[in-house]
Amino acid sequence: MTYCVGVKLGEGLIFASDSRTHAGVDNYAKFCKMTVFEQPGERVLVLLSSGGLAATQTVINVLRQRATAEPHHLWSVPSMFDVAVLVSDAMRDIERRDGPFLEAGGLKFNASFILGGQIAGEDMRLFRLYAEGNFIEAGVETNFLQTGEAKYGKPILDLAVSSTATMEDATKCVLVSFDSTMLSNLSVGMPIDLLCYARDSLEVTMKRRFDEGDAYFEALTQQWLKGTRRVFQELPPLEW
Repeated sequence: MTYCVGVKLGEGLIFASDSRTHAGVDNYAKFCKMTVFEQPGERVLVLLSSGGLAATQTVINVLRQRATAEPHHLWSVPSMFDVAVLVSDAMRDIERRDGPFLEAGGLKFNASFILGGQIAGEDMRLFRLYAEGNFIEAGVETNFLQTGEAKYGKPILDLAVSSTATMEDATKCVLVSFDSTMLSNLSVGMPIDLLCYARDSLEVTMKRRFDEGDAYFEALTQQWLKGTRRVFQELPPLEW
């Protein structure tokens, strides 16, 4: 399983993904699920991947190959919507090729993505692409999108992430949502890759990885735990 989050704010975009993959309870591994395509000053595209590792890696490799062989590709299309269509087309092409063989082995094609970024000349945009190739776009009312093991981290995001939130506060909230998810589900785990994109910058300047024992992440989770326990202790007593 995996957990990925994309957030759209007035100030910019936030992307975060875990790195745990597994094929059974005794076969865990670590793979980065964040892919960045960047032409400084012209476009920044970020893909967060969820699903079967073979499927998601193939989609990303196909996008890279097509960027050097076809006229319409990641570096040439004029809008983020067009980028979403390119990713969708790659997903469907691979599903048509591999789907029958997967089904013969009792499996299904399983790849989904969060896509976000900005191309010069248009505003930032954020999409959630489903395994079938269809997609939705984040807006003012729904300004964050998740994929993978989303249910444990969503309540935290619902509480604190809005379109008017600051980048700093929303980023802390995203990290706490990862802590809550990892606490409740062993199939989501570190390292956590985090990228914050400042609106209209058209370059990546804020990107880091949190591994086991990271001092900042440990301090954040411990303070959140202590604060949560204190709030429970301060709740009014139940009257019977």
